[in-house]
Amino acid sequence: MANKTKKRSWKWVVLITGVIVLAALGLWFVKFRSNGAPQYQTTPVVRGDVTQLVTATGQLNPVTNVQVGCQISGTIAKLYADWNSPVTNGQLVAQIDPATYLADLHQAEGDLANSQAALELTKVNAVRAQELYESKLIPHSDYDQAMANLHQAAATIQMKQAAVEKSRVDLQYCTIYSPVDGMVISRNVDVGQTVAASFNAPVLFVIANDLAKMQIDANVAEADVGGVEERQNVDFTVDAFPNRTFHGEVVQVRNSPLTVQNVVTYDTVIGVNNPDLKLKPGMTANVSVIVAEHNDVLRVPNSALRFHPPETGPSTNATPRAGGGGSYPGGASGSRPKGERRQTRSVYVLKDDKLQPVQVKLGISDGIYTEVTDGLSENDKVVTAAIYKQGSGPGAAASPFGGMRRF
Repeated sequence: MANKTKKRSWKWVVLITGVIVLAALGLWFVKFRSNGAPQYQTTPVVRGDVTQLVTATGQLNPVTNVQVGCQISGTIAKLYADWNSPVTNGQLVAQIDPATYLADLHQAEGDLANSQAALELTKVNAVRAQELYESKLIPHSDYDQAMANLHQAAATIQMKQAAVEKSRVDLQYCTIYSPVDGMVISRNVDVGQTVAASFNAPVLFVIANDLAKMQIDANVAEADVGGVEERQNVDFTVDAFPNRTFHGEVVQVRNSPLTVQNVVTYDTVIGVNNPDLKLKPGMTANVSVIVAEHNDVLRVPNSALRFHPPETGPSTNATPRAGGGGSYPGGASGSRPKGERRQTRSVYVLKDDKLQPVQVKLGISDGIYTEVTDGLSENDKVVTAAIYKQGSGPGAAASPFGGMRRF
């Protein structure tokens, strides 16, 4: 009986202790929540410059690349140009061994001389046949045969002359000249190498016409190509000179699409001046096309466009705008042009420690700041973030370790 009484006493002690602990935790939680009012981080609306860009990558290429080949087969006897050699129009750059083609020319000239001798004999026979025919000493058929032999000999002379001309042309092709002024950027043969031109013309050299004027073939995505136009300014960098910004201008936006793994891009040709020859063919360029540039305009950071107020608390009377979680103008990179229409968004301004939603009209964006065309004044304080003590705030569990948490 005494044991049962003792067990009941322990149960009551445990129950009362639990109630006291829960009550203490409840009081602590209510106090912690009451002190968990958020602090809002604000930034003033100021004037500045906003530049909207379209970013892309491309490859630097000479404006004109000339592939110097040969139309005949043979062995490379001499080379008069090498990598990076400057050449002029008509300059000798290579020589193919001409022995075979010189022999062909001599043979063709011999055949022509033989045909000329045969023609002379045929002319004599034709004159003699005409005299005999007029004297009624030979039949008409013999006279016709003599005249036909004369015409055939004359035709043979023409064919042999054509063979001689062809042999001379082939012999001339043994000497390779530069067709343009420029610089050799590729040499594909060596002395002693045999080139075969049976099915296609082998390329001996690649000559860049003028490396002081180059172009970038940039692949612009279809979502951004609508804002790219000719004569727009371009800034770009290359990995070889990471601390230097080069400049160019859009020359052409080609209509032919390039599709790679279901991604559609368009070749945008950018003209570049390269007077110091620092830029080299094949370099990868990180291109920024300046689509729009507005100076001294009101602008807000894009974090203000992404901010949404927490649940209504003691220090706010604002109600979050439904569906306000969309992306800010221009997307993450601020590259999509919005010149056709202005976007309207809600931002929150802190006045008298209370949030007030304001409808604003937005202009262009550079990915960090967005132009405000209507709805805000200079020095208005827009909210960019809400800061809570760790464990406070809407829907957060209380924690005894303190600290701060930002939303």
